[in-house]
Amino acid sequence: MLFQIRRIYNASKGRYGSPRVYQALRREGVVVGENRVAKLMQEWGMKARVMRVYRRMTKRRDVLKTLPNYRLSAEKPVAINRQWSSDVTYIKLGKKHVFLAVVLDLFSRRIISWRLGESLSADFARATLREAFTNRQPASDLLFHTDRGIEYRAHKTQALLNQYRVRHSMNRPGQCTDNAEVESFFKTLKGELLHATSFVTLRQLRKHIKGYIEDFYNSHRLHSGLGYRTPIEFEGIN
Repeated sequence: MLFQIRRIYNASKGRYGSPRVYQALRREGVVVGENRVAKLMQEWGMKARVMRVYRRMTKRRDVLKTLPNYRLSAEKPVAINRQWSSDVTYIKLGKKHVFLAVVLDLFSRRIISWRLGESLSADFARATLREAFTNRQPASDLLFHTDRGIEYRAHKTQALLNQYRVRHSMNRPGQCTDNAEVESFFKTLKGELLHATSFVTLRQLRKHIKGYIEDFYNSHRLHSGLGYRTPIEFEGIN
């Protein structure tokens, strides 16, 4: 049993705590109690990687248009490409910070596009969004949720959303939990990939983020909110 637990833990590169290790064992047909898994992992020092997550640096706000939070009255999505969410976080690289933007499908929690760059701008956020449109080809009734950052309120970003007939929803003032799914992803990424790890170059960091999102998070990581299935798996059976 310990060998099986260690194998699953190592395969996740130390990212799985006992609940996900337990669910992975169940998927393999192993009969074991969750408390037993937790006890063995604790005894052998197998602890999931976690860290405190910091919000991105404060930016100057201007008088660009803000919008209501339409998610508050929207039904939970029942298929892909009904509701997306997006945000940007910063990552420390040496003595500077770089920025990671993602677009997430709220139905499956799948990251459908992402971009890493050295500066935050409307062009940066818009390029990430344009890639999502290219990848998924959503219908015109898409609800797109973001925070109130100027990169999303910019006129060029609004023009792109209007081009695809997207309804743009924004966080309420001071309510970062309105965008909880993307916040959760950033917490997971930073805890499971970036915590206690140093990257020297932007190219190196981009390679590891690509591997994490495309080869682990979307395709192999078990999500408790999806019944311990992966985003790709969840999309395939719904």
